[in-house]
Amino acid sequence: MTESPEAGSFFKKWAMRQYWRMQQSQAVVSLLLWGTTITLLVWPLIEWRFAAGCTDGPCFSEEILGISSTYFALAGIFFTVMFSVLLIGFLYDQVFSLWTEWRSVDMERNPFATYALAPIWLMTIALQSEVLKRTSPDDEEMVKQAEWCLKWCETYTEGEMFARAVQRWDKDMGETPTFWFTSDEAMQRARQTTFEDEV
Repeated sequence: MTESPEAGSFFKKWAMRQYWRMQQSQAVVSLLLWGTTITLLVWPLIEWRFAAGCTDGPCFSEEILGISSTYFALAGIFFTVMFSVLLIGFLYDQVFSLWTEWRSVDMERNPFATYALAPIWLMTIALQSEVLKRTSPDDEEMVKQAEWCLKWCETYTEGEMFARAVQRWDKDMGETPTFWFTSDEAMQRARQTTFEDEV
């Protein structure tokens, strides 16, 4: 007996939800692991300063208030690492404001934030352009710009993103109509596109 698509989808969604939950704690867990690792790497280098045999340089008592000074030293190293990370974060944010430049570069390198059209934006711009074109037939300049936008939309019906959208629309809602800004041939090419990650 084969597994139903609903069961497969449920399992995948459940698995991805657990993965998402692990990702949410990743920053905190990795910071704690990093702090612990550095603490344990540094400790052997200064451990002798807390031993009874320490005779050279700054030496410390083996016990503080009846508690082994090892615990205080380890805690001191750990919180120094945490403070250093916080200090770097503060400098990154408040002093150098590098996050603003990072966002700028991120947007510049994202084609869908500059010149490319994802299917949802493609449909939105095409609809708005067509409405503008029909409501302003006497404004030649506006009609010309609306037609340019429709040509822009038509160009991106040849891309993988649109092909993925059409195939999904066909699957979820039946055959997708040929939109006014594209052609039957483009729609057919979108349906026939294969994706490397699904082969």
